[in-house]
Amino acid sequence: MKIAAYSVAASEKPYFEQWMKKNNVEVKLIDKPLSINNLNEAAGCIGVCLQQAPKLGDESFYQRFAEMGLKYIGVRTAGIDFIDLASCKKYNIKVTNVPAYSPRAIAEMGLTQALALLRKLGEYKETMAEGKFSLNPNLVSNEIYNLTVGLVGLGHIGGETARLYRALGANVIAYNRSHKMEYESVVEYTDLQTVIEKSDIISLHTPLTPQTKNMIGAEQLRAMKKDAILINMSRGGLVDTAALIDALQKHEIAGAGLDTLADEAKFFRKDLPLDQVPADYKTLAAMPNVIVTPHVAFYTTTAVENMVNIGLDNIYRQEEN
Repeated sequence: MKIAAYSVAASEKPYFEQWMKKNNVEVKLIDKPLSINNLNEAAGCIGVCLQQAPKLGDESFYQRFAEMGLKYIGVRTAGIDFIDLASCKKYNIKVTNVPAYSPRAIAEMGLTQALALLRKLGEYKETMAEGKFSLNPNLVSNEIYNLTVGLVGLGHIGGETARLYRALGANVIAYNRSHKMEYESVVEYTDLQTVIEKSDIISLHTPLTPQTKNMIGAEQLRAMKKDAILINMSRGGLVDTAALIDALQKHEIAGAGLDTLADEAKFFRKDLPLDQVPADYKTLAAMPNVIVTPHVAFYTTTAVENMVNIGLDNIYRQEEN
C-alpha cells in the first residue's frame, strides 16, 4: 500500500513520518497542490491525501485519476468544495474529510479577532503611530458580556464558538438548519434575519454551497447594526467581498475579522511579490478596523497532527476493510 500526500507543509512532515512508522505504510510527500500537471506523481498509489484551495480540475482529471488506479481522495480538512463530487461518483472515487480536527483552534481565532476589533486595537495602533495617546471618544469600547453574538451555522466549530462566547457572558443566538440539543444550554435558536439584525458580533460557520454563496451581501450588511463586527472563519465565498469593502468604507458596519477570502486561492499559502497580491486584499488589510489572516485559524499543533493522522487513517482503513 502506498499513498501520495499533496500540499505537505513543513509543520506536517513530522506527523507524516510518525504515521508511516506506526502503520508501516509508505506515504509520498509532495509540497505542491494536486493538479492534472502533477497527478502522475501519485502513480502506484491507492489514493491521495491533500488539503488545498485550488480546484482539482474538470471531469477529465477524475477520469485520469481513476484510470491510474487511484481510488481515494482523503482531504485533511473539513471543506471539500474544491472537489467535483459528481465526477467522483461517476468514476467510483471515494472522498473522505476530517470534519473535526480541532474545532477549538478555529473558534479561538474567531474570538481573538472579535475581541481585538471590539477593543479597537487596530485604530489604537494607527493613532499611536501618529503620537496620539490621549483618550479618544471615537475609540471607546464595549465589554463582551453586554453584547449579543450571532452565529450562522452550529456545527463542531460553531458549537465551540458558542461555548467560548457564552463563557465570557455574552448572549449567544444562532441560526442553523437543525436544532442541536447539545448546544441548547449556550445558544438561543432563531432565524437568519434576526441574527443579522440583532447581533453585535456575527460569526460565520457554515459550508460554502450554491445556496450559501454570497449569503452576506450588500442587503445583509445594510441590515446589520452600524457598530456590528463580522467574523468569517469558514469560507470566503460566503461574503461578497466588494459589498463588504463598500460597507466598511461607508461605515455601515464597524469592522471585520477574516481568515478567508473569496479569491484566496490566488495568493494564500504562497509567497508573492506585492504587485501580484489582489487589490481587494490590499484594501481590506489597510483598514485599521479589519483583520485578515491567511486561512490559518486551524494552524495549531493539535490540529495539524489530527489532520494528518485522520486524513491518512480514512484512506488506510477503507483499503484495509
